[in-house]
Amino acid sequence: MKTVCYKAVGDVHLLGDFYSTGQANSPVVVYIHGGGFIFGSRGEIPRDQIEGYNTAGFHVFSMDYRLAPETRLTAIAEDILDAIHWLQSDASAELGIEPSSIGVVGHSAGGYLALLAGAREPKLRAVVSFYGYGDIRAAWATGASSHYLQKPIVPRKLADQLIAGEVLTEASVQQRFGLYLYCRQQGTWVQEVTGLDPEWDQSELQALCPVEAVTAQYPPTLLLHGEQDNDVPYTQSVQMAERLEQVGVAHTLITLPGEDHLFDLQKDKESVRHVFAQELDFLRDHLL
Repeated sequence: MKTVCYKAVGDVHLLGDFYSTGQANSPVVVYIHGGGFIFGSRGEIPRDQIEGYNTAGFHVFSMDYRLAPETRLTAIAEDILDAIHWLQSDASAELGIEPSSIGVVGHSAGGYLALLAGAREPKLRAVVSFYGYGDIRAAWATGASSHYLQKPIVPRKLADQLIAGEVLTEASVQQRFGLYLYCRQQGTWVQEVTGLDPEWDQSELQALCPVEAVTAQYPPTLLLHGEQDNDVPYTQSVQMAERLEQVGVAHTLITLPGEDHLFDLQKDKESVRHVFAQELDFLRDHLL
């Protein structure tokens, strides 16, 4: 594994961990972690997934990005594109990659960022979204979550204490889940991570919705979602699939009946192993 800096913003260095196949000019899978834009880091990619991608012939670039609410979602999206553009233009000799064969794989908020990258960088060869979402204007995102309201209520004072006075690029779930939980319980999540008001800034929010940005040039896409997801509704992937179908983009929606958010961490389940095999087949079809 090699850690590299793909971008600097003032004194903040944005890092990525590069896991090589050992073969020059291999395609690259850019891995985008989840965490509601509020927590997470490049180190969260499971070891078995790295090995699966490498064995299948793909380098892996697991990246950090600036976290919300200290950094707004528009800037976070720029980080994702800047990492892709760095791989396309500057990293070929240093890392031994094939710059014309890059795919993005994201989980949850990372799935959303992968879908948004697909809309903004048509040269991507593939997009994979694990329980991502295409519409952050919808009630599931802008309203209070009935699922999270069943958990102990996070007081405002505690949530405020979890907001840093500086730019963050890494934060553990233990450190910052309370802030995410507070936002979902209060129905302020979208407002906190975007700095936009869902009622008054609808055009600006629309520009941040992948489902509104799909064109015929959108990259081939794989959507994976548990049917009983209590965090991100399964309908979010259904809507993306319908939009991709409308404009004739190659895509596949894989539904996991009975599964919730983070289903992919159940690596000993036969159904989950089968899903990863299907994902690798999809990536082989479009990157190799």
